Amino acid sequence: MLSGREVLMTKEIKIYDTTLRDGAQAEGIAFTVEDKLKIATKLDELGVHYIEGGWPGSNPKDIEFFERVKGHKWMHAKLAAFGSTCRAGTAASKDPLLQQLVESGAPVITIFGKSWDYHVTKVLRTTLEENLRMIRDSVAFLKSTGREVIFDAEHFFDGYRANPDYTVATLQAALEGGADAVVLCDTNGGSLPWQVEDAVRAVVQKLTCPVGIHAHNDSELAVANSIAAVKAGATHVQGTMNGWGERVGNANLCSIIPSLQIKMGYQCLPPDKLAQLTDASLYVYEIANIPPLERQPYVGRSAFAHKAGMHVDAVMKSPSTFEHIDPALVGNSRRFLISEQSGGSAIRVKAREFGIDLDKGSPEARAILEQVVRLENEGYVFEGAEASFELLVRKVLGTYKKLFDLKGFRVIVEKRGHDAEVVTEATLKVAVDGEECLTVAEGDGPVHALDGAMRKALLHFYPELADIRLTDFKVRVVNVKEGTAAKVRVLVESSAHEDSWSTIGVSTNIIEASWQALVDAVEYGLTRHQRMRQASAQKSRQENQQADEQ
Repeated sequence: MLSGREVLMTKEIKIYDTTLRDGAQAEGIAFTVEDKLKIATKLDELGVHYIEGGWPGSNPKDIEFFERVKGHKWMHAKLAAFGSTCRAGTAASKDPLLQQLVESGAPVITIFGKSWDYHVTKVLRTTLEENLRMIRDSVAFLKSTGREVIFDAEHFFDGYRANPDYTVATLQAALEGGADAVVLCDTNGGSLPWQVEDAVRAVVQKLTCPVGIHAHNDSELAVANSIAAVKAGATHVQGTMNGWGERVGNANLCSIIPSLQIKMGYQCLPPDKLAQLTDASLYVYEIANIPPLERQPYVGRSAFAHKAGMHVDAVMKSPSTFEHIDPALVGNSRRFLISEQSGGSAIRVKAREFGIDLDKGSPEARAILEQVVRLENEGYVFEGAEASFELLVRKVLGTYKKLFDLKGFRVIVEKRGHDAEVVTEATLKVAVDGEECLTVAEGDGPVHALDGAMRKALLHFYPELADIRLTDFKVRVVNVKEGTAAKVRVLVESSAHEDSWSTIGVSTNIIEASWQALVDAVEYGLTRHQRMRQASAQKSRQENQQADEQ
């Protein structure tokens, strides 16, 4: 397992983030101007070299974004505006789109041009010579305004395979115009790593300016192609956070950066910023209102999660046995999952997180594992419901204290008339230390109503319940072949202050499954609060005792 100290930083790779433009072209993503400003700030804090803010001439939103950031002082990044070369038959200095790029105020301007002769004749419907003129003059005009100019050679690798001489000529035209860097684009995402490596190596030998890579992921090779390009001499890498982009996406910077920096010795981010990568990835997901991809390499929640018993046992002895890097290097963390496959090692590790020490092979550990196996056979899954698992452990060990007893509940769902709203009412009777309480609550649905009735009943006994909030509710059918008689699995997420936890319930009745998960959520939150309060009181007593002794 790499700790990050085994390799020596030898060469800097410029990281060019295009999440705000290419990433925004992904299906289901729509950034507001405020979203773009927040993400740009986070990317700057992360330490990327370039942030592509958008295409100022394409829509009012991008125009407003560049207006909002004029005069902004960036800590690390340079802001880039994106656009195209001038149109065929139009002087670069007269082209309105190029004028808008200049008016954006961005210190860096990136323009794309056609490098595949097929596109020049079939899409632009102009001559190959005119296309070279468009590239050369556009770059020269933008350079005359004092900007750093990057040329993106669109469809470069397809063009290189069809007509390498002309494709390279487009790069030379950009260089003659004064381009600061040329970027080779695998626009259709169909190239293979050795094709990319061979082409990049040939270009690097012919040009005197920095060469970059811009890969799309249509063959699921965008990360591999980007790394192959760097291996061949590219020093500029374009991509997006979490790999978002048009069609199936762009090269994922969250995978490229740690691969280059940790495994190959290149410096992509300031050394002290790499550990912020996971946080930045999650932040961008949050702003876009998209659930994080848990199985994403390096930064995903499951990237360093271990489930098989033999794996857990080995990782406990030496993490490098089943981890390719130390997760802390990218700001992630190791997780041990509980399931019927986990074995006693995972049970002991999780119990230790709860402050419970279990001996290897102890009757208690075996009893807990037997319960897990039995419940998973009934449809329970404790990987995403660790709070329910902790309660299970404490029940098996006899340290669990029941906070209330259910005497009964009834849920009524009523709809009167075709256009009438559905009304849901829950009646609940519970007992706390022998004292019974009957409550009634309405809600948007059965679960909401039950949750409201339970809170009404218990707040008198446990005022801290007011701090516990239900934040998410998920339902999944366990055995779909049973149709409407199938079991359902309910996962409830709750939070209080800075803490959050998940609980589970399983039943053929969705309301019963929801009740189980709700009860676990409340009991876990309350018992956790009580333990924290007791620990705080004990610490206070110890401090007072030490003060008295002094």
